[in-house]
Amino acid sequence: MPDDKRVMEFLERVVADNAAAFAGVSTSLGIRLGLYEAMWGAGALTSRELADRTGLVERYVQEWLAAQVAGEYVLYDPEAGTYLLPDEHAAVLADASVPTYVAGGFRMLSALYGAEDALARAYRDGGGVNWRDYGPQLAEAVAAFFRPGYEAVLVQEWLPALRGVEDKLRDGASVADVGCGFGHSTVLMAKAFPRSRFHGYDLHEPSVEAARKLAAAQGVSDRVTFEVAAADDFPGEGFDLVTFFDCLHDLGDPGAALRRTERALAEDGTVLVVEPNVSGEPGENINPIGRSFASTSAVLCLPAALAQDGPHALGNHPGPDALAGIAAEAGLGDWRLAVETPTNRVYDVKR
Repeated sequence: MPDDKRVMEFLERVVADNAAAFAGVSTSLGIRLGLYEAMWGAGALTSRELADRTGLVERYVQEWLAAQVAGEYVLYDPEAGTYLLPDEHAAVLADASVPTYVAGGFRMLSALYGAEDALARAYRDGGGVNWRDYGPQLAEAVAAFFRPGYEAVLVQEWLPALRGVEDKLRDGASVADVGCGFGHSTVLMAKAFPRSRFHGYDLHEPSVEAARKLAAAQGVSDRVTFEVAAADDFPGEGFDLVTFFDCLHDLGDPGAALRRTERALAEDGTVLVVEPNVSGEPGENINPIGRSFASTSAVLCLPAALAQDGPHALGNHPGPDALAGIAAEAGLGDWRLAVETPTNRVYDVKR
């Protein structure tokens, strides 16, 4: 017989999770409709003032604010009838220029929930779910999720931690960014190292088009190109640096991608592999970050890899030994942990 006290304790946890899941839709709407941005730095506002700022219907804004107050995302003054988004909360929900901004994660929700039928079929028949089956908003949301972190640490910490790479980039190197998505990582490197030349590759054509627009907007089109190409068949040779930002585990055949990379490297070339900082042992991921990554893997990373019919279906937490083993088989046996953050492990890989 179950212990009644433990049942109630677990029930409280699940109810809290359920509330957060419902609230996630309201949070996503707040990001999409610019509600948090409109409240950022504005001080205390009434629902009418916020509706006027955003061009939205006040009755809906009033209900949205009530949900935000219930979750303590927004503070309410009952005497004045006003609502306040504290600066500390704005740094997480409104200010896209800081690394604490996590809005992209919420924007992924509609795509993931919308793919539930396809995921259920895959769970039953062992098939996969292609990225395109999640809808066009997924790629944009994933890019928004990773961009603040890359902006905070890629040039400042990750590249300097690689053996000899920063000097090459300053002098003028050739770089391939495989699985570049919307090109945020590629453009960040190009802005920091104007003497180098950068080539972004991704199989998702809409992402490549978005990356080209980003490069033009950031004024780096003279040294950045983006092409539609698979990770195991991208063009070019003699690269001083090949990068895989949070994407190697999503491939059905990461070994083929690394074999192509080994052939494309210059003599003393380096591979930068960025992966989630989660353990291959499920019991070691019992924390919010581990839970977030493991949950995403179950509904996105693993199904996307299985859709490619490759020999591997790693998920996003295979553990470093599994990845290092695949790299060694591809001729990249020098696998070194360069940097570890709460969310990422950054590997410096050579022949």
